[in-house]
Parts: sequence; structure tokens; C-alpha cells
Amino acid sequence: MKLYKYLLLSMLLISFSCKNEQKPTNELTTIYTTLKAEFAPDKRVELFDINIESADNQLILEGETTSKKAFTIFLDSLKNRKLAFTNNVRVLPDSAIGNLQYAIARNSVINIRSNPKHAAELGTQGLLGMSLKVLDKKGDFYRIQTPDNYISWVDKGGIQLITKNDFNAWNDAKKIMFAKNFGYVYVDKSTDSEIVSDITLGGLLQYLSEDDNFYKVKYPDNRIGFLKKEEAVIYNSWLESVEASKENVETVAKTLTGSPYLWGGTSSKGVDCSGFTKMVYLMNGFIIPRDASQQINAGKTVDKNLQFKDLEKGDLMFFGTKATSDKKQRVVHVGIWLGNDKMEFIHSSGNVHLSSMSADEANYDEFNKNRYLGSKRYLGVKDKMIVDLKEKIKL
Repeated sequence: MKLYKYLLLSMLLISFSCKNEQKPTNELTTIYTTLKAEFAPDKRVELFDINIESADNQLILEGETTSKKAFTIFLDSLKNRKLAFTNNVRVLPDSAIGNLQYAIARNSVINIRSNPKHAAELGTQGLLGMSLKVLDKKGDFYRIQTPDNYISWVDKGGIQLITKNDFNAWNDAKKIMFAKNFGYVYVDKSTDSEIVSDITLGGLLQYLSEDDNFYKVKYPDNRIGFLKKEEAVIYNSWLESVEASKENVETVAKTLTGSPYLWGGTSSKGVDCSGFTKMVYLMNGFIIPRDASQQINAGKTVDKNLQFKDLEKGDLMFFGTKATSDKKQRVVHVGIWLGNDKMEFIHSSGNVHLSSMSADEANYDEFNKNRYLGSKRYLGVKDKMIVDLKEKIKL
């Protein structure tokens, strides 16, 4: 399929070079559309937004992109045709952020929004210590990209901007991971001391030292604090020992039972449906796509007949509107199959709770049964969209 796309693109470039009009053409639009479909089909993880106008017998290119490769191909198509053009397209990151093209989350949870303003929709969240790429700046907001490649905006107060060298040093440093849903980092080795900050499940801080009861830790902005050892683990030791099994997926999922539903939430302070599945898999050593409509494109398809007979504990179940002759399938919800005799799954809807696909059970969920679209298996499946942190840390 990829080879076919490149052949198609080559043919378009050839046909485009045979014409000679100083204005946007159908061929140019086709080339742009083809490149966008190939390199940036999902604007949540890659940008390729270019506007083409004609003025004074030349083309004016405006917009922004994170795909340097796609834009280079596009410019080559113009040069090959000997078209005059003015290039005002920003290839992100650019000079707007200088050499501070990386950041680390400095709060227990950072709210990442769809637009650079506090009133904008919450798109996702980041956890303390999370490594981020910085792409752009507007006012007090920075456009960042999270480890799952999600692109959106965060308030400057939520991150510590750093250079690439400092970014690498942070990633290489020994870290402590918080292993409870909620807790605090203290100023001294006492829970009666002042609080440096709160901390949530999966939060990371740099390890400095330890005694019998506390870890001494450092924040990305160099604050120093102390974590109770019974509530935290050495990250690399945890990662080496964690077993991404069906049972562990269920165990982590159930520890979040009762957590409130929060649109855009991906932390123990609140989760939406896909934020919940993402958090469960993160605590089993995997980074998975952010949204349900992305998660359904990863893993191995199971239960093709929609009879719940081929499912295994830990499989992701998807819900929404089925495809028709004139409309595509629309995925709006996701949960985790528990594989018990009650036909239960766990999901975030109102809060995190268990529901059943059996009409004989008190927690029967007829609504979701009627909009069930199918399931995907992540455990034991190799997929570029499912990042195994054990493999990543070896790089």
C-alpha cells in the first residue's frame, strides 16, 4: 500500500511538472492532499496544514507543519515546475522557541488543551516528570507533543523548558515512580512536614538518595523533596519486573474503580474512557494511542463476529456507530474486557466501574452492547502504535 502511494505521488509530480500556470491548480491540490494523507493523516499527532494563494503572478504558501519530509517533497514539486513562490510556511519547531525545544512536566498533572487558552477544551493530560517535545509558543502557552505523539497546548506553568542536553540527562537519570493513586512529596523526611506538591499514579522524579523510609527526589525545576518508600518504586526496577499479563491489566484497572470521568483526563485525578485504558496500559509498561478512535487502529482484531466468544481478559472493546453505505464507522467509547463468567468489562463512563454484556446480571449494559463495534488485543502483539517501554529503555 505504501509503495502504491509513492508511485501515485510520483505520477502526480510528473503530470504536475508538465503544466505552467502561476496559480493553484487541481494537480497541486491533489499533490498536497496526497502528501497529507501519507505523512499527516491524523492532525492530533502530525501537522501538515498549508494554504496556497496566488498573488502577483506567484504562489504564496502559508501555514505550518511538523513533517519536514512532506514539506520538502511539496517544495520540490514546485521547483521542478519552475513556479515562482513565496514560502511563509513554518516547519515546527522553529525560531519561536529557540533552542528550548524540550520540556518536562513539573506539576502532578498538567492540563493539555486544544487551543492556547485556559478556556479551551481539555485534550489530554501529562504526568509529573513526563518528557515532552516543544513545537511552538503563543502567549503563555506552548504547543507540545507527548510521548504518545499527541500535539496540543499547555500553560507555561505546567512545564520546565530545557535544552536537548538537559532533556537527555533527565531521561537517562535514575528515577522514582509514584505507585499509588494519590500522595504527596514532603519538604523533609516526615509526613508532618510541609508539602512540596501532590503526586499521582505514574509520576516520575529524579532519584537522589534514600534511607529506610524515604526517597530523596528532585523535580525537573530542581525543587527537592521526599517520597515515602512504601508509596513509590525505583522506575527501572519496576519496569524490568512488571509483567504485562491479563491479571495485571485487571488489577491496575480495578485500582481506578470509582475514579471520576473527566473529558480529556488521563490521570488518577480523572479519566475519560480512552484516558482510562491508556493509564491502565501505561502502568503495565506500554504507551498506547491517546483516543479511542486511534486505539482501535492498533493491536490484533479479535471477536470479528461480535459474540464475545473470542475475547480474552485485557482486550480493548470499542463502541460507537457502525458504518453504513454513506457513513464511516465512528468510535466514541472504549473499555477493557475482564473475561469472567459474568461477561464483565471495566470502563470510564460517569466514573470507572464494571458493566456486563449479560442480560442476566444486575450491571447489564444494554446501551453499550447495542453499539459494540469489536475488540483489539494488545497483549503479546507487536505493533508500532503500542510502545513497549522495556524496549524503549534499552535504546
